[in-house]
Amino acid sequence: MDRQSVYQEIMEVFGLVPSFFKELPDSTIETEWRLFKAVQVDDGPIPQKYRELIGLGIAAVTKCRYCAFYHTALAKLFGATKEEIEAAVHYAKSSAGWSAYLNGLQVDYDAFTREVDQACDHVRGRMSQQQRAA
Repeated sequence: MDRQSVYQEIMEVFGLVPSFFKELPDSTIETEWRLFKAVQVDDGPIPQKYRELIGLGIAAVTKCRYCAFYHTALAKLFGATKEEIEAAVHYAKSSAGWSAYLNGLQVDYDAFTREVDQACDHVRGRMSQQQRAA
């Protein structure tokens, strides 16, 4: 597919060809557009609002202002509230902090995974009890 055909598809989705697509070389534009569209645009198993909140959390941790702006705008477009946006960023902050802490202290990974499995079993049991009581 030539550049103009790719641009036409992009125009149909966005109403314009964003400049970052114009920076791509002819040899990769079709591949990059197909991948972008499949991952960022097309419906998937995770609803779009939640995909954008995930993207925003990643953008916050990687400190990419382009991605933060993009994913915030799209999260709002797909119905995310101010509270959901804040929660996604706060969750990312917490996860990144715990990652730094656990990795920096070199906490025993095998013990960690056993404890997570044990905690999940406990919560699963409590959930079953609650369902039986309801």
